[in-house]
Amino acid sequence: MIKLVTGGCIIIGMCLIIVISGTTFAADQKAAGVKKAQIARGLYLVTVGGCNDCHTPKKMTANGPVPDEARLLSGHPADEKLPDVPSNVIGPDKWGVIANNNLTAWVGPWGTSFASNLSPDSESGTGVWNEELFIRIMLTGKFMGSGRDILPPMPWNEFAKLTDGDLKAIFAYLKSLKPIKNQVPDPVTALPPQ
Repeated sequence: MIKLVTGGCIIIGMCLIIVISGTTFAADQKAAGVKKAQIARGLYLVTVGGCNDCHTPKKMTANGPVPDEARLLSGHPADEKLPDVPSNVIGPDKWGVIANNNLTAWVGPWGTSFASNLSPDSESGTGVWNEELFIRIMLTGKFMGSGRDILPPMPWNEFAKLTDGDLKAIFAYLKSLKPIKNQVPDPVTALPPQ
């Protein structure tokens, strides 16, 4: 009788382990599916939002410049030297902005801005960012959520109109990318007019 009860308890225990494991596996599969859908939504939003236009260096093809997939969203190349800006090019009755060939560096009345490294590299990109910080940056237009203003041409004020769900999807997509080490230069503020 004791062997029968012990055997029954063992069988019931094993069944419970199988049921709990199956439930956990199903929950894990569902969570993975949700994460995959969130990343796909983020890819869509990054694509239609034109993030690669400025944050991905270009390579020249027969059809002109295209985003360099090997440097996806890695920002202005750290080793790229910009030519001197000709004097009297930018002004109220002149050009408003000029950009480098990669479209990763922009010069305007504010100075020179460089597209940030959005890859999840922990030293030079967004690797140490969390979702809350990313959303705060996008909603406030402040570097690191509380620092200097995010400079043109970044249309942060348009991204601030996205839902939290959309911003979380963009962040999930950025976190899914290959980390690329690329320390983007700090912006250069414009000198006051002489």
